[in-house]
Amino acid sequence: MKLVPIKVECHSGYKADEYPVCFYMLHIKYVISKISDRWYQAEPSPDLPVADYFKVCTGSNREFLIKHELEGDQWYLVIADDPMFGFSNN
Repeated sequence: MKLVPIKVECHSGYKADEYPVCFYMLHIKYVISKISDRWYQAEPSPDLPVADYFKVCTGSNREFLIKHELEGDQWYLVIADDPMFGFSNN
């Protein structure tokens, strides 16, 4: 799994950064049309800090996995080619 830092714009509702609405990668804006799944990594460890994960679909029908590390307020695009992970960006 590889983490690529990205800039994310979020909807803020009952909490700040509730969910992403778009992200920027290599100066290209990707508008999120749907969040198909989301989950929370609650057990902090040196390898896995507390984070929210969002599986998103863009307007061009591409799927991406986005990670938001809560403590440092850092956003990442998750690149995984492991079939066990069930997700791959090509």
